[in-house]
Amino acid sequence: MKKIQILGTGCAKCMKLTENAEKAAKEAGIEFEIQKVQNIKDIMNYGVMMTPGLAIDGEVKAVGKVLSVEEIKKLL
Repeated sequence: MKKIQILGTGCAKCMKLTENAEKAAKEAGIEFEIQKVQNIKDIMNYGVMMTPGLAIDGEVKAVGKVLSVEEIKKLL
């Protein structure tokens, strides 16, 4: 099972990234769990200074932008 972490404080971009990540995982047909990391200290522990961030299985894949469904599918 893939663990998809959305690193952000719950802003509109963070919510859009969450939506895109969920859609990408469903379209890719993989089992997944979405975890929202909203605590600033926890986000900084990932080395992320700009939100939203996307991590897959604990590895940061994108920072400061909303990836498209297609971009996320490539990362999965």
